[in-house]
Amino acid sequence: MSMVSAIDPFVAPIEGGVDILVVAGEHSGDQHAARMVRKLLAGNPSLRICAIGGPELEKAGAQLLFNLTEFSVVGFVEVLKHVKEFNALMLHSVNWVAKYRPSCVCFVDYPGFNLRLAARLAEAGISRKAGGNVSLFYYISPQIWAWKAGRRFKMARLLDAMAVIFPFEVDSYADTDLRACFVGHPFVFKGRESGLRYDSNGPLLILPGSRVQAVSRIFPVMLCAFAELLKTRPQERAVVLYPDTRIKELLEKILARHALGSRVELRAAEQGAAAKACLISSGTMSLNCALAGIPGCICYRAHPLTYYMGKMFIKVPYLGIANLLLPDEPPYREFIQGEARAGVLAADLLDAMDNPTRAAASAAAAEKLRSALSENNARDLCQWLVEVAHLA
Repeated sequence: MSMVSAIDPFVAPIEGGVDILVVAGEHSGDQHAARMVRKLLAGNPSLRICAIGGPELEKAGAQLLFNLTEFSVVGFVEVLKHVKEFNALMLHSVNWVAKYRPSCVCFVDYPGFNLRLAARLAEAGISRKAGGNVSLFYYISPQIWAWKAGRRFKMARLLDAMAVIFPFEVDSYADTDLRACFVGHPFVFKGRESGLRYDSNGPLLILPGSRVQAVSRIFPVMLCAFAELLKTRPQERAVVLYPDTRIKELLEKILARHALGSRVELRAAEQGAAAKACLISSGTMSLNCALAGIPGCICYRAHPLTYYMGKMFIKVPYLGIANLLLPDEPPYREFIQGEARAGVLAADLLDAMDNPTRAAASAAAAEKLRSALSENNARDLCQWLVEVAHLA
């Protein structure tokens, strides 16, 4: 589907008014926002919530205005290809907020789009800090500790409050007047099951990601690594999790070009997997695997220009979140760009499968991560939003 043809002016709120507009542009953000919306509506069924997000938000009870998750992109080059489409989406978003005036907008992650939308709402005089009557809140902070730290000052001028999912992020805003609150990480919330677990007799778990461009680049490399591994261990199997049918279709096309027969199973992400080792991209699922105590490695390839520009601006030692949280004992080795080669990856995966020290280290890392991200010492997310938005 063409993004241009898919973007029309958004419809009016079904209830005739709206309390919260949620904006989430990625599958992970859609899931986290859906959990928040579901809990908000359970506590107050009369809340009117609309969303620019994805299917999970719609299932949770929000009126979906536009499925932004279908067009999630990452990287400088990839974003440039869709400038016209994102400009059209931005215009419709601003016009909708200007017309229907929700009590607040809650942005969820996806800073490339969300911070621009916040700025446009301020320019139009709609946001509270710009003299309007619509409050702007943010859940899941942009990674200002990794790159573009100076954004925090602009964000403080635009936003009314910030909810962060890593404890150390509160201090990132200490020199601004933006109120930041740690609300726990959604991966360790009570009752939340990732569907992933360690099983020494399970298959290899392959997680290429949820974005078309990234999957197109990394999945062929992952399959070549698995094929290399099969030369030594022909009995091994692999499970590949996908987030939606669009990614599934892409995986099927790529898999058809590799003679791996029935050794690879494609499975919907919600079905989960029990695995002895994992081969993962650097996205959200890498933290999921670390919390499940599954040993393995991270591999990633970006467009060469995107990678070059990223190296100029991103000043962190690791791509994987688990590695950043445990820098002294990183759970995963990382193979980036040219280092992500089939033979190297296969060798590391074999070690992850056979080396009991790797399994023990992964289990220990999972406990440390769970403790660091626990909501026991955090504010309740929904309570935070209700209070800062005066929705009670």
